[in-house]
Amino acid sequence: MSKDYEALLYEKLADNKVRCQLCAHNCLIADGKHGICRVRENKAGVLYSLTYGKLIAAHVDPIEKKPMFHFYPGSRSFSIASPGCNFDCQWCQNWEISQGDSAAAAVRCPYTPPQDVVSAAKREDCQSISYTYTEPTVFFEFTQDVGILAREAGLKNVYVSNGYMSPQTIALLARWLDAANVDIKAFSDEVYRKHIGARLQPVLDACSLLKQTGVWLEITTLLIPGLNDDEAQIRGLTRYIARELGAETPWHVSRFFPQYKYQNADATSVGSIEKAMEIGKAEGLRYVYAGNIAGSADTYCPQCGAVLIKRTGMSTLSSRVSHTGACPVCGARIAGEGLSGEEDSA
Repeated sequence: MSKDYEALLYEKLADNKVRCQLCAHNCLIADGKHGICRVRENKAGVLYSLTYGKLIAAHVDPIEKKPMFHFYPGSRSFSIASPGCNFDCQWCQNWEISQGDSAAAAVRCPYTPPQDVVSAAKREDCQSISYTYTEPTVFFEFTQDVGILAREAGLKNVYVSNGYMSPQTIALLARWLDAANVDIKAFSDEVYRKHIGARLQPVLDACSLLKQTGVWLEITTLLIPGLNDDEAQIRGLTRYIARELGAETPWHVSRFFPQYKYQNADATSVGSIEKAMEIGKAEGLRYVYAGNIAGSADTYCPQCGAVLIKRTGMSTLSSRVSHTGACPVCGARIAGEGLSGEEDSA
């Protein structure tokens, strides 16, 4: 395969400049330069993806690790990543593969054809392919080629994303993407601008648009002390999820541990997580989960309180949800896809 792969979603401009339309940065890229993601380069007025098929990670994970709790719980997901990201989060949990010289990292990665990813997923008895670990938007062309083949093979497709994709990208994703977990990192534009190098509103817009296109959506927030854990932000975020995305949208609020450039911060207390969960439930969210905390994260019926899906760590032990997606006790509909399972299977 050719080393260069022409990118999708860009506009050619005068003086060999291009305008990338993949994400909300809308980078104006001069000849010989890269976009903010560092993995899309303008060469003589043509924009190229430098990471097509260059996988820096490929693993079989439980779908719960994404985290996805209402999308085929208990199933396996073939999870892939290419180097690069369009954010600069100072607390990045996967900074070794998402930050730094991603283009150089891609050169060291062998090329993997899209059909090989699908074949591996089938061979490993996975029900889905997840595009994760780094930001899948920046290797969009490869995810699309894999995703289309995956759907033809009967597999589901899952994005684990920061949600900074453009409406044009979402329009293409809607053709083959089944589910997404979007990380809303704070409910403050100031935090996004100062600590991430982005803006909040495009993330909210993308979440709303993904929901409108029929993609199953779950939201994650990594709670960082002194940055995004104040009551005003948590209440504003959970109110947005409940009112704009729907009260049935699962919210995962996860405990932070110092990483990358944020080594001097404190780890999130369990009490802070519990308080955030209480606020989310008070704002009307039906499914709120704690992440990065030992113990179970069971799913309860929002109507009668019955335990429906039992979990430990990142594994689903059993599901009592009926094949029609309902609580067997009171008949209430439980939001999600592929929730039914064998009772007391563990």
